[in-house]
Amino acid sequence: MSDVAAPEVRSELGARKIGWIGIGRMGYAIATRLLDAGVDLAVYNRTRSKAEPLGDLGATVVDGVTDLGDCDIVFTMVGGPQDVLDVTVEDGGVLSGERRPPIIVDATTIDPTTSAELSARAAERGTAVLASPVSGNPKVVASGNLTVVCSGPKDAYETALPYLDLFGKKVTYVGEGDEARLVKICHNLMLGIVAQTMAETCALVGKAGVSRHDYLEFLNDSVMGSVFTRYKTPAYVNLDYRPTFTWPLLRKDFELGLRAGREMEVPLPASALVHQIVCEGIGRGFGELDFAALLTKSYEDSGMDITAENRDVDDGLGPR
Repeated sequence: MSDVAAPEVRSELGARKIGWIGIGRMGYAIATRLLDAGVDLAVYNRTRSKAEPLGDLGATVVDGVTDLGDCDIVFTMVGGPQDVLDVTVEDGGVLSGERRPPIIVDATTIDPTTSAELSARAAERGTAVLASPVSGNPKVVASGNLTVVCSGPKDAYETALPYLDLFGKKVTYVGEGDEARLVKICHNLMLGIVAQTMAETCALVGKAGVSRHDYLEFLNDSVMGSVFTRYKTPAYVNLDYRPTFTWPLLRKDFELGLRAGREMEVPLPASALVHQIVCEGIGRGFGELDFAALLTKSYEDSGMDITAENRDVDDGLGPR
């Protein structure tokens, strides 16, 4: 959907009151897109100062999650499983007041068990829950390339879809239950495995004297290239490890995936290996960096020094 909605579409989008809980880097970027499209948006963040700039863009900044009880739909994007429960169904959550939103859309990456608990407890209070994790980072959001996987009651999905469409490029509906949680976890398992494969193959060609820029240029234009390999290429070429997704977050998702594999008796040998590589990297002090620092770890493991190549690289994320 276009960033600038037509007047009649803006009017329709503004007909419902929407709440948003969690203004981190991703939450801020998506909330900005909603506001740009004319959505009537109220926002809450535990640290109010992070949400206040959205007030200048037209959002209503509230002091507590229960202040969002009169919203038609409330989106949540917070740290992890317990955080989701805390802001929704626990005491003081958005469903603990007299006024309760009929739909909650949770975009946090959490495990299917917690997701099922959230849905059941919310249903007891008359609220439908959609699981709607996303794929991307703030730059992907800004370019309009964010993708969403969603599951939950179909009627709630159809009500929320016009707002989910504003997130970015594509929304995929995968079922009436908590299926989207496992889909996103599997996505992140593949993300980690591909990132590690990029890192170790860069180290291999690097030891032979080939620049990372040249190797990845070839890779990205081949059948093995992808949106992901292209948009991570600048980080790998120029060692830009400003965090978009940290090692502990990647470790968390690997552990969710490995737990699901054990519960469903699906072996995940490649995922298990990369999980251990990530754990080792955290122990060696990479934790606060972007997971692209798997590259430096691969070089160090190969007995090599690594330096930025300082090349101009297109990440493929032009605006949509």
